[in-house]
Amino acid sequence: MPLKNREKETQETELRLRALYRKAFGRDAEVFEPLRADGSARQLFRLGGGSRSAVGVFGPDKLENRAFLEFSRHFRREKMPVPEIYAEDQAQGVYLEEDLGSVTLFEYLSAERKPGGEVPPQVMAAYGKVLEWLPKFQAQASRGLDLKYCYPRASFDRQSIMWDLNYFKYYFLKLAKIPFNEAKLEEDFARFADFLLEAPADYFLYRDFQSRNVMLRRGEPWFIDYQGGRRGAAQYDLASLLYDAKADLPPETRSELCRLYFAASGLEPKAFMRHYHAFVYIRIMQAMGAYGLRGFYERKTHFLASVPYAVRNIEWLLRNAELEVRVPELTQCFKRIAASSYLRQFGSTKLGLTVRIMSFSYKNGVPLDERGHGGGFVFDCRALPNPGRNAEHAPLTGRDKPVADFLKKEPEVAKYLENVFALTDQSVENYLSRNFTSLSVGFGCTGGRHRSVYCAEALAERVRRKYGARVELVHRELGPAK
Repeated sequence: MPLKNREKETQETELRLRALYRKAFGRDAEVFEPLRADGSARQLFRLGGGSRSAVGVFGPDKLENRAFLEFSRHFRREKMPVPEIYAEDQAQGVYLEEDLGSVTLFEYLSAERKPGGEVPPQVMAAYGKVLEWLPKFQAQASRGLDLKYCYPRASFDRQSIMWDLNYFKYYFLKLAKIPFNEAKLEEDFARFADFLLEAPADYFLYRDFQSRNVMLRRGEPWFIDYQGGRRGAAQYDLASLLYDAKADLPPETRSELCRLYFAASGLEPKAFMRHYHAFVYIRIMQAMGAYGLRGFYERKTHFLASVPYAVRNIEWLLRNAELEVRVPELTQCFKRIAASSYLRQFGSTKLGLTVRIMSFSYKNGVPLDERGHGGGFVFDCRALPNPGRNAEHAPLTGRDKPVADFLKKEPEVAKYLENVFALTDQSVENYLSRNFTSLSVGFGCTGGRHRSVYCAEALAERVRRKYGARVELVHRELGPAK
Protein backbone atom coordinates (compact mmCIF):
# COMPACT_ATOMS: atom_id res chain seq x y z
CA MET A 1 0.00 0.00 0.00
CA PRO A 2 1.39 3.48 -0.91
CA LEU A 3 2.54 5.54 2.07
CA LYS A 4 -0.10 8.26 1.60
CA ASN A 5 -2.91 5.69 1.52
CA ARG A 6 -1.53 4.00 4.63
CA GLU A 7 -1.38 7.32 6.49
CA LYS A 8 -4.94 8.12 5.45
CA GLU A 9 -6.15 4.70 6.63
CA THR A 10 -4.43 5.17 10.00
CA GLN A 11 -6.04 8.61 10.40
CA GLU A 12 -9.47 7.16 9.62
CA THR A 13 -8.87 4.32 12.08
CA GLU A 14 -7.91 6.81 14.78
CA LEU A 15 -11.10 8.78 14.23
CA ARG A 16 -13.24 5.62 14.44
CA LEU A 17 -11.54 4.37 17.59
CA ARG A 18 -11.68 7.75 19.29
CA ALA A 19 -15.40 7.94 18.52
CA LEU A 20 -15.90 4.42 19.90
CA TYR A 21 -13.95 5.31 23.05
CA ARG A 22 -16.07 8.43 23.55
CA LYS A 23 -19.26 6.39 23.10
CA ALA A 24 -18.11 3.69 25.55
CA PHE A 25 -16.71 5.90 28.32
CA GLY A 26 -18.36 9.29 27.82
CA ARG A 27 -15.06 11.15 27.51
CA ASP A 28 -12.33 11.78 24.93
CA ALA A 29 -9.18 9.69 24.89
CA GLU A 30 -6.20 11.78 25.91
CA VAL A 31 -3.71 9.16 24.74
CA PHE A 32 -3.57 7.42 21.37
CA GLU A 33 -0.43 5.40 20.74
CA PRO A 34 0.31 2.53 18.33
CA LEU A 35 1.17 -0.95 19.61
CA ARG A 36 3.06 -3.73 17.85
CA ALA A 37 0.92 -6.27 16.04
CA ASP A 38 3.83 -8.52 14.89
CA GLY A 39 2.78 -10.46 11.77
CA SER A 40 -0.91 -9.65 11.97
CA ALA A 41 -2.73 -7.41 9.50
CA ARG A 42 -4.55 -5.85 12.44
CA GLN A 43 -3.62 -2.44 13.83
CA LEU A 44 -3.48 -2.02 17.61
CA PHE A 45 -3.54 1.19 19.64
CA ARG A 46 -3.63 2.12 23.31
CA LEU A 47 -6.26 4.74 24.13
CA GLY A 48 -6.62 6.30 27.54
CA GLY A 49 -6.89 9.14 29.91
CA GLY A 50 -6.86 9.20 33.68
CA SER A 51 -7.55 5.71 35.02
CA ARG A 52 -9.40 4.39 31.95
CA SER A 53 -7.22 2.60 29.40
CA ALA A 54 -8.27 0.37 26.52
CA VAL A 55 -6.73 -1.31 23.51
CA GLY A 56 -8.29 -0.27 20.23
CA VAL A 57 -8.19 -2.71 17.34
CA PHE A 58 -8.78 -2.29 13.64
CA GLY A 59 -9.06 -5.62 11.83
CA PRO A 60 -9.51 -5.64 8.05
CA ASP A 61 -11.02 -9.16 8.13
CA LYS A 62 -14.54 -8.86 9.54
CA LEU A 63 -15.03 -12.60 9.92
CA GLU A 64 -11.84 -12.86 11.95
CA ASN A 65 -13.02 -9.93 14.09
CA ARG A 66 -16.36 -11.64 14.67
CA ALA A 67 -14.62 -14.86 15.76
CA PHE A 68 -12.54 -12.97 18.33
CA LEU A 69 -15.49 -11.03 19.70
CA GLU A 70 -17.81 -14.05 19.98
CA PHE A 71 -15.11 -16.25 21.53
CA SER A 72 -14.24 -13.48 24.00
CA ARG A 73 -17.85 -13.22 25.17
CA HIS A 74 -18.10 -16.98 25.60
CA PHE A 75 -14.81 -17.23 27.50
CA ARG A 76 -15.80 -14.35 29.80
CA ARG A 77 -19.04 -16.13 30.63
CA GLU A 78 -16.96 -19.19 31.49
CA LYS A 79 -14.77 -17.08 33.84
CA MET A 80 -11.72 -17.46 31.61
CA PRO A 81 -8.95 -14.82 31.84
CA VAL A 82 -9.50 -13.04 28.52
CA PRO A 83 -9.98 -9.33 27.82
CA GLU A 84 -13.40 -7.75 28.30
CA ILE A 85 -14.91 -6.25 25.15
CA TYR A 86 -15.92 -2.66 25.92
CA ALA A 87 -17.38 -1.61 22.58
CA GLU A 88 -17.44 -2.63 18.94
CA ASP A 89 -18.37 -1.38 15.49
CA GLN A 90 -18.13 -4.49 13.36
CA ALA A 91 -19.23 -2.67 10.23
CA GLN A 92 -16.18 -0.39 10.55
CA GLY A 93 -13.90 -3.23 11.66
CA VAL A 94 -13.01 -1.67 15.03
CA TYR A 95 -13.47 -2.61 18.67
CA LEU A 96 -12.18 -1.75 22.13
CA GLU A 97 -10.91 -4.39 24.54
CA GLU A 98 -9.52 -4.44 28.05
CA ASP A 99 -5.93 -3.25 28.38
CA LEU A 100 -3.97 -6.14 29.93
CA GLY A 101 -0.70 -4.22 30.15
CA SER A 102 2.51 -4.65 28.22
CA VAL A 103 4.25 -7.70 29.70
CA THR A 104 3.94 -10.94 27.75
CA LEU A 105 5.13 -14.33 28.93
CA PHE A 106 7.83 -14.13 26.26
CA GLU A 107 9.10 -10.80 27.58
CA TYR A 108 9.09 -12.11 31.14
CA LEU A 109 11.03 -15.20 30.07
CA SER A 110 13.56 -13.09 28.13
CA ALA A 111 14.12 -10.73 31.06
CA GLU A 112 14.44 -13.41 33.75
CA ARG A 113 16.20 -16.32 32.12
CA LYS A 114 19.73 -17.10 33.24
CA PRO A 115 22.93 -17.13 31.14
CA GLY A 116 23.09 -20.35 29.18
CA GLY A 117 19.33 -20.43 28.63
CA GLU A 118 18.20 -21.97 31.93
CA VAL A 119 14.61 -21.09 32.81
CA PRO A 120 14.42 -19.85 36.45
CA PRO A 121 11.81 -21.09 38.95
CA GLN A 122 9.65 -17.95 38.83
CA VAL A 123 9.27 -18.30 35.05
CA MET A 124 8.54 -22.02 35.35
CA ALA A 125 5.83 -21.08 37.84
CA ALA A 126 4.30 -18.70 35.25
CA TYR A 127 4.38 -21.45 32.60
CA GLY A 128 2.78 -23.79 35.12
CA LYS A 129 -0.14 -21.40 35.56
CA VAL A 130 -0.51 -21.15 31.79
CA LEU A 131 -0.62 -24.93 31.49
CA GLU A 132 -3.30 -25.13 34.18
CA TRP A 133 -5.49 -22.96 31.95
CA LEU A 134 -4.78 -24.76 28.67
CA PRO A 135 -7.02 -27.80 29.39
CA LYS A 136 -9.79 -25.39 30.43
CA PHE A 137 -9.61 -23.68 27.05
CA GLN A 138 -9.51 -27.05 25.30
CA ALA A 139 -12.67 -28.16 27.13
CA GLN A 140 -14.67 -25.26 25.68
CA ALA A 141 -15.43 -27.17 22.48
CA SER A 142 -17.86 -29.26 24.50
CA ARG A 143 -19.12 -26.44 26.76
CA GLY A 144 -21.36 -24.44 24.50
CA LEU A 145 -18.81 -22.66 22.31
CA ASP A 146 -20.58 -21.90 19.03
CA LEU A 147 -18.22 -23.25 16.38
CA LYS A 148 -20.12 -21.53 13.58
CA TYR A 149 -17.98 -18.46 14.35
CA CYS A 150 -14.70 -20.33 13.71
CA TYR A 151 -12.70 -18.80 10.90
CA PRO A 152 -11.53 -19.87 8.37
CA ARG A 153 -12.50 -23.48 9.29
CA ALA A 154 -14.66 -25.00 12.01
CA SER A 155 -12.06 -27.70 12.67
CA PHE A 156 -8.40 -28.52 12.08
CA ASP A 157 -9.45 -30.87 9.31
CA ARG A 158 -7.66 -32.24 6.26
CA GLN A 159 -8.09 -28.97 4.39
CA SER A 160 -6.53 -26.99 7.26
CA ILE A 161 -3.64 -29.43 7.47
CA MET A 162 -2.96 -29.29 3.74
CA TRP A 163 -3.06 -25.49 3.79
CA ASP A 164 -0.34 -25.49 6.45
CA LEU A 165 1.79 -28.08 4.66
CA ASN A 166 1.62 -26.24 1.35
CA TYR A 167 2.28 -22.93 3.13
CA PHE A 168 5.52 -24.52 4.35
CA LYS A 169 6.32 -25.92 0.91
CA TYR A 170 5.75 -22.78 -1.14
CA TYR A 171 6.83 -20.03 1.26
CA PHE A 172 9.66 -21.78 3.07
CA LEU A 173 11.10 -24.73 1.18
CA LYS A 174 10.96 -23.06 -2.21
CA LEU A 175 12.07 -19.60 -1.07
CA ALA A 176 14.85 -21.03 1.11
CA LYS A 177 15.93 -23.15 -1.88
CA ILE A 178 15.61 -26.48 -0.07
CA PRO A 179 15.47 -29.16 -2.83
CA PHE A 180 12.68 -31.74 -2.86
CA ASN A 181 10.80 -34.09 -5.14
CA GLU A 182 7.37 -32.51 -5.35
CA ALA A 183 5.45 -35.66 -6.24
CA LYS A 184 7.01 -37.66 -3.40
CA LEU A 185 6.52 -34.78 -0.98
CA GLU A 186 2.81 -34.57 -1.84
CA GLU A 187 2.50 -38.31 -1.14
CA ASP A 188 4.15 -37.75 2.24
CA PHE A 189 1.83 -34.84 2.97
CA ALA A 190 -1.19 -37.11 2.40
CA ARG A 191 0.19 -39.81 4.74
CA PHE A 192 1.16 -37.20 7.32
CA ALA A 193 -2.34 -35.68 7.26
CA ASP A 194 -3.90 -39.15 7.65
CA PHE A 195 -1.74 -39.74 10.73
CA LEU A 196 -2.61 -36.38 12.32
CA LEU A 197 -6.31 -37.02 11.77
CA GLU A 198 -6.10 -40.25 13.78
CA ALA A 199 -5.69 -38.22 17.01
CA PRO A 200 -8.83 -37.44 19.05
CA ALA A 201 -10.03 -34.01 17.90
CA ASP A 202 -12.89 -33.01 20.19
CA TYR A 203 -11.03 -30.12 21.85
CA PHE A 204 -10.91 -26.37 21.30
CA LEU A 205 -7.68 -25.76 19.40
CA TYR A 206 -6.52 -22.25 20.30
CA ARG A 207 -4.25 -22.30 17.20
CA ASP A 208 -1.72 -19.64 18.30
CA PHE A 209 -1.06 -20.66 21.91
CA GLN A 210 2.40 -19.13 22.23
CA SER A 211 4.27 -17.03 24.77
CA ARG A 212 3.64 -13.73 22.94
CA ASN A 213 -0.11 -14.30 23.24
CA VAL A 214 -0.06 -14.67 27.01
CA MET A 215 -0.12 -11.43 29.00
CA LEU A 216 1.03 -11.36 32.62
CA ARG A 217 -0.85 -9.01 34.93
CA ARG A 218 -0.01 -9.03 38.62
CA GLY A 219 1.66 -12.39 38.09
CA GLU A 220 -1.39 -14.08 36.54
CA PRO A 221 -1.76 -15.12 32.88
CA TRP A 222 -4.34 -13.56 30.57
CA PHE A 223 -4.92 -14.81 27.06
CA ILE A 224 -5.31 -13.05 23.70
CA ASP A 225 -5.31 -13.82 19.95
CA TYR A 226 -7.51 -16.92 19.87
CA GLN A 227 -9.50 -15.75 16.84
CA GLY A 228 -8.08 -18.61 14.73
CA GLY A 229 -9.45 -21.20 17.17
CA ARG A 230 -11.39 -24.24 16.00
CA ARG A 231 -12.09 -27.84 16.97
CA GLY A 232 -8.98 -30.03 16.91
CA ALA A 233 -6.47 -32.20 18.72
CA ALA A 234 -5.10 -31.34 22.17
CA GLN A 235 -1.50 -31.93 21.05
CA TYR A 236 -1.39 -28.88 18.77
CA ASP A 237 -1.57 -26.14 21.40
CA LEU A 238 0.96 -27.79 23.72
CA ALA A 239 3.33 -28.02 20.75
CA SER A 240 2.73 -24.32 19.98
CA LEU A 241 3.73 -23.28 23.49
CA LEU A 242 6.68 -25.59 24.07
CA TYR A 243 8.25 -25.23 20.60
CA ASP A 244 7.66 -21.48 20.32
CA ALA A 245 10.82 -20.69 18.33
CA LYS A 246 12.27 -17.60 20.00
CA ALA A 247 11.22 -18.71 23.47
CA ASP A 248 13.92 -21.34 22.90
CA LEU A 249 12.96 -23.61 25.79
CA PRO A 250 15.60 -26.25 26.62
CA PRO A 251 14.59 -29.90 26.08
CA GLU A 252 14.64 -30.57 29.83
CA THR A 253 12.25 -27.66 30.42
CA ARG A 254 9.88 -28.91 27.73
CA SER A 255 9.82 -32.35 29.37
CA GLU A 256 8.99 -30.85 32.77
CA LEU A 257 6.24 -28.67 31.27
CA CYS A 258 4.79 -31.74 29.54
CA ARG A 259 4.50 -33.40 32.93
CA LEU A 260 2.73 -30.34 34.32
CA TYR A 261 0.29 -30.41 31.40
CA PHE A 262 -0.53 -34.09 31.92
CA ALA A 263 -1.16 -33.42 35.62
CA ALA A 264 -3.52 -30.55 34.75
CA SER A 265 -5.34 -32.24 31.87
CA GLY A 266 -5.64 -35.80 33.16
CA LEU A 267 -4.79 -37.10 29.67
CA GLU A 268 -2.98 -40.43 29.36
CA PRO A 269 0.64 -39.64 28.35
CA LYS A 270 1.36 -42.71 26.20
CA ALA A 271 -1.67 -42.24 23.95
CA PHE A 272 -1.07 -38.47 23.76
CA MET A 273 2.61 -38.85 22.84
CA ARG A 274 1.93 -41.18 19.90
CA HIS A 275 0.82 -38.19 17.82
CA TYR A 276 2.45 -35.36 19.76
CA HIS A 277 5.69 -34.95 17.81
CA ALA A 278 3.83 -35.03 14.50
CA PHE A 279 1.85 -32.02 15.76
CA VAL A 280 5.12 -30.40 16.85
CA TYR A 281 6.38 -30.77 13.29
CA ILE A 282 3.28 -29.31 11.66
CA ARG A 283 3.29 -26.37 14.08
CA ILE A 284 6.95 -25.71 13.22
CA MET A 285 6.16 -26.02 9.51
CA GLN A 286 3.27 -23.56 9.83
CA ALA A 287 5.55 -21.09 11.63
CA MET A 288 8.32 -21.51 9.05
CA GLY A 289 5.82 -20.80 6.29
CA ALA A 290 5.03 -17.53 8.07
CA TYR A 291 8.74 -16.71 8.44
CA GLY A 292 9.19 -17.34 4.72
CA LEU A 293 6.17 -15.27 3.68
CA ARG A 294 7.02 -12.31 5.91
CA GLY A 295 10.80 -12.61 5.61
CA PHE A 296 11.83 -14.02 2.21
CA TYR A 297 8.80 -12.78 0.26
CA GLU A 298 7.70 -9.55 1.96
CA ARG A 299 11.29 -8.60 2.91
CA LYS A 300 10.46 -8.05 6.59
CA THR A 301 13.79 -9.48 7.58
CA HIS A 302 13.20 -9.44 11.37
CA PHE A 303 10.90 -12.44 10.86
CA LEU A 304 13.89 -14.44 9.64
CA ALA A 305 15.56 -14.06 13.06
CA SER A 306 13.33 -16.91 14.26
CA VAL A 307 14.55 -19.31 11.56
CA PRO A 308 17.73 -20.53 13.38
CA TYR A 309 15.65 -21.47 16.42
CA ALA A 310 13.24 -23.45 14.25
CA VAL A 311 16.19 -25.16 12.56
CA ARG A 312 17.57 -26.21 15.94
CA ASN A 313 14.15 -27.54 16.99
CA ILE A 314 14.02 -29.64 13.81
CA GLU A 315 17.52 -30.94 14.46
CA TRP A 316 16.53 -31.96 18.00
CA LEU A 317 13.40 -33.69 16.74
CA LEU A 318 15.36 -35.64 14.14
CA ARG A 319 17.61 -36.96 16.88
CA ASN A 320 15.09 -37.57 19.62
CA ALA A 321 11.56 -38.00 18.30
CA GLU A 322 11.03 -40.68 15.70
CA LEU A 323 7.68 -40.35 13.94
CA GLU A 324 5.27 -43.27 13.79
CA VAL A 325 4.39 -42.43 10.21
CA ARG A 326 6.71 -42.99 7.26
CA VAL A 327 7.39 -39.74 5.37
CA PRO A 328 10.79 -40.22 3.68
CA GLU A 329 10.78 -37.17 1.40
CA LEU A 330 9.57 -34.84 4.13
CA THR A 331 12.22 -36.27 6.47
CA GLN A 332 14.87 -35.55 3.85
CA CYS A 333 13.63 -31.95 3.70
CA PHE A 334 14.02 -31.70 7.48
CA LYS A 335 17.56 -33.10 7.26
CA ARG A 336 18.48 -30.59 4.55
CA ILE A 337 17.11 -27.78 6.70
CA ALA A 338 19.12 -29.03 9.70
CA ALA A 339 22.28 -29.23 7.57
CA SER A 340 21.90 -25.72 6.09
CA SER A 341 24.51 -23.15 7.11
CA TYR A 342 22.55 -20.49 5.23
CA LEU A 343 19.43 -20.85 7.39
CA ARG A 344 21.41 -20.52 10.62
CA GLN A 345 22.85 -17.12 9.77
CA PHE A 346 19.79 -14.89 10.08
CA GLY A 347 19.83 -12.20 12.75
CA SER A 348 22.36 -12.16 15.57
CA THR A 349 21.12 -15.42 17.06
CA LYS A 350 23.81 -17.58 18.64
CA LEU A 351 22.29 -20.98 19.26
CA GLY A 352 25.22 -22.58 21.04
CA LEU A 353 27.03 -25.77 20.10
CA THR A 354 26.51 -29.16 21.74
CA VAL A 355 29.40 -31.60 21.31
CA ARG A 356 28.23 -35.19 21.75
CA ILE A 357 31.14 -37.39 22.80
CA MET A 358 30.89 -41.16 23.14
CA SER A 359 33.27 -43.96 24.01
CA PHE A 360 32.46 -47.44 22.74
CA SER A 361 33.70 -50.94 22.14
CA TYR A 362 34.30 -52.04 18.56
CA LYS A 363 33.01 -55.46 19.62
CA ASN A 364 29.55 -53.92 19.94
CA GLY A 365 29.70 -51.89 16.74
CA VAL A 366 30.44 -48.31 15.76
CA PRO A 367 27.72 -45.85 16.90
CA LEU A 368 25.85 -44.23 14.04
CA ASP A 369 24.43 -40.71 13.84
CA GLU A 370 21.38 -41.49 11.72
CA ARG A 371 19.58 -38.22 12.50
CA GLY A 372 20.55 -34.59 12.03
CA HIS A 373 23.41 -33.66 9.73
CA GLY A 374 25.62 -36.65 10.70
CA GLY A 375 28.78 -34.53 11.05
CA GLY A 376 31.68 -35.50 13.26
CA PHE A 377 34.53 -37.94 13.90
CA VAL A 378 35.17 -41.50 15.00
CA PHE A 379 38.65 -42.09 16.43
CA ASP A 380 40.20 -45.56 16.80
CA CYS A 381 42.15 -45.86 20.07
CA ARG A 382 43.24 -49.49 19.60
CA ALA A 383 46.78 -48.52 18.53
CA LEU A 384 47.41 -46.98 21.95
CA PRO A 385 49.00 -48.81 24.91
CA ASN A 386 46.29 -50.87 26.63
CA PRO A 387 46.10 -50.61 30.43
CA GLY A 388 43.43 -53.31 30.42
CA ARG A 389 46.14 -55.92 29.96
CA ASN A 390 47.48 -55.14 33.43
CA ALA A 391 45.82 -57.05 36.26
CA GLU A 392 45.63 -54.00 38.52
CA HIS A 393 43.97 -51.89 35.79
CA ALA A 394 41.66 -54.47 34.24
CA PRO A 395 38.69 -53.98 36.64
CA LEU A 396 38.99 -50.18 36.45
CA THR A 397 37.97 -47.70 33.72
CA GLY A 398 39.49 -44.69 32.02
CA ARG A 399 37.73 -42.49 34.58
CA ASP A 400 39.78 -43.95 37.42
CA LYS A 401 43.01 -42.21 38.48
CA PRO A 402 45.36 -45.23 38.17
CA VAL A 403 44.32 -45.79 34.55
CA ALA A 404 44.47 -42.06 33.76
CA ASP A 405 47.95 -41.83 35.30
CA PHE A 406 49.11 -44.82 33.25
CA LEU A 407 47.92 -43.28 29.98
CA LYS A 408 49.27 -39.80 30.79
CA LYS A 409 52.78 -41.23 31.01
CA GLU A 410 52.64 -42.77 27.55
CA PRO A 411 54.08 -40.47 24.80
CA GLU A 412 51.94 -42.15 22.13
CA VAL A 413 48.79 -41.13 23.99
CA ALA A 414 49.88 -37.49 24.31
CA LYS A 415 50.72 -37.33 20.58
CA TYR A 416 47.43 -39.02 19.68
CA LEU A 417 45.37 -36.54 21.70
CA GLU A 418 47.34 -33.63 20.29
CA ASN A 419 46.24 -34.68 16.80
CA VAL A 420 42.66 -35.29 17.95
CA PHE A 421 42.51 -31.83 19.51
CA ALA A 422 43.86 -30.18 16.36
CA LEU A 423 41.11 -31.78 14.25
CA THR A 424 38.26 -31.24 16.68
CA ASP A 425 39.30 -27.65 17.51
CA GLN A 426 39.02 -26.77 13.83
CA SER A 427 35.52 -28.23 13.60
CA VAL A 428 34.29 -26.72 16.88
CA GLU A 429 35.48 -23.25 15.83
CA ASN A 430 33.98 -23.63 12.37
CA TYR A 431 30.66 -24.90 13.71
CA LEU A 432 30.46 -22.06 16.22
CA SER A 433 31.06 -19.50 13.46
CA ARG A 434 28.38 -21.11 11.25
CA ASN A 435 25.84 -21.36 14.10
CA PHE A 436 25.72 -25.15 13.89
CA THR A 437 24.39 -26.76 17.03
CA SER A 438 25.66 -30.33 16.98
CA LEU A 439 29.00 -32.10 16.55
CA SER A 440 29.54 -35.78 17.37
CA VAL A 441 32.85 -37.42 18.31
CA GLY A 442 33.33 -41.10 19.02
CA PHE A 443 36.30 -42.92 20.56
CA GLY A 444 36.50 -46.69 20.18
CA CYS A 445 38.76 -49.34 21.64
CA THR A 446 38.59 -53.08 22.14
CA GLY A 447 36.50 -53.21 25.30
CA GLY A 448 35.25 -49.62 25.47
CA ARG A 449 36.38 -49.26 29.11
CA HIS A 450 39.91 -47.81 29.27
CA ARG A 451 41.56 -46.00 26.32
CA SER A 452 38.38 -44.77 24.64
CA VAL A 453 36.93 -43.61 27.96
CA TYR A 454 40.11 -41.72 28.87
CA CYS A 455 40.26 -39.96 25.48
CA ALA A 456 36.55 -39.07 25.58
CA GLU A 457 36.98 -37.55 29.04
CA ALA A 458 40.03 -35.58 27.89
CA LEU A 459 38.20 -34.11 24.90
CA ALA A 460 35.10 -33.27 26.96
CA GLU A 461 37.20 -31.36 29.48
CA ARG A 462 39.01 -29.45 26.71
CA VAL A 463 35.81 -28.44 24.87
CA ARG A 464 34.19 -27.19 28.06
CA ARG A 465 37.29 -25.29 29.19
CA LYS A 466 38.42 -23.80 25.87
CA TYR A 467 35.09 -23.08 24.15
CA GLY A 468 32.42 -23.13 26.87
CA ALA A 469 30.32 -25.37 24.62
CA ARG A 470 27.76 -27.78 26.00
CA VAL A 471 29.03 -31.35 26.18
CA GLU A 472 26.95 -34.53 26.25
CA LEU A 473 29.32 -37.31 27.32
CA VAL A 474 28.29 -40.96 27.15
CA HIS A 475 30.42 -44.04 27.79
CA ARG A 476 28.29 -46.55 25.96
CA GLU A 477 29.73 -49.60 27.67
CA LEU A 478 29.66 -47.97 31.12
CA GLY A 479 26.48 -45.88 31.07
CA PRO A 480 25.98 -42.08 31.21
CA ALA A 481 28.92 -39.98 32.41
CA LYS A 482 28.79 -36.75 34.35
